[in-house]
Amino acid sequence: MIERPSPNFGPRRDGLTPSIIVLHYTAMASAEAAIQRLCDPKAEVSAHYVICRTGAVTRLVPEDQRAWHAGTGEWRGWTDINSRSIGIELDNAGDHPFPEPQMAALDALLRDICARWPISPENIIGHSDMAPGRKSDPGPRFGWARLARQGLAAPGAPSRPLADVSAQRFRTLAQAAGFTANVDDATLLAAVRLRFRPHSRGPLSQEDLAVLPDTG
Repeated sequence: MIERPSPNFGPRRDGLTPSIIVLHYTAMASAEAAIQRLCDPKAEVSAHYVICRTGAVTRLVPEDQRAWHAGTGEWRGWTDINSRSIGIELDNAGDHPFPEPQMAALDALLRDICARWPISPENIIGHSDMAPGRKSDPGPRFGWARLARQGLAAPGAPSRPLADVSAQRFRTLAQAAGFTANVDDATLLAAVRLRFRPHSRGPLSQEDLAVLPDTG
C-alpha cells in the first residue's frame, strides 16, 4: 500500500459509516496525474484509493473519513453518497479493458474493505449507477461479471419470461435494485444497460427487465 495523503476530505456526516463502495475510472493520462489532481486542494476532489494498471494501490484518504468523489446522486434512496461510501479510482480512460493486475488488486482491496465494513455485494456500484446521465464510469469495458462471480458485486438476475415489458415495470424493478435517482426513462435504461448489458442498443426489451431481480 502506497500512502499519498490528500487534504481533500472531512468527517462523515450524521454519524454515517461506509455502506457503499463506488468504483470510478480516472479518465486521465496516468495514475500519477490522477493522484496529483486528487491531492490538489484547489481541485476539491479526492477518493480513498487509486489502483494503477500494474496493480499498485495508493491510499489517499482514511476509510473512516469522507472523501469527495461521488458528487450529486442517489442510490437506494440514499443521498450524500460521500458520507456513506468508499471511493476507488481505477487508472483507465474508459475506452479500453482493465488489465488483469489491476483487476486482481481490486478484487483483493474489495475483500479487505468488506471485511472491515458491512458492505453487501449489491452496494458495490459504479459511479454511473448512482449518477445516471451525469457519469458513465467505470464504463462498458469494466468486468462486473468477474466481481459478481466472487460475490463482490450484484449479479444479473437469471433469465426468465416476463409478461409486462413496460417502462413502468422496468422502473419498478430498477428502483428495487437500487437505481432510485430521479431521471427519465431513457437515462434509467442507459444506466441499467451500462451496468448489466453494456453492448445493448435500441428500445426497452424483455432482456433489459430480465437482468433485474423480480421483486414480485
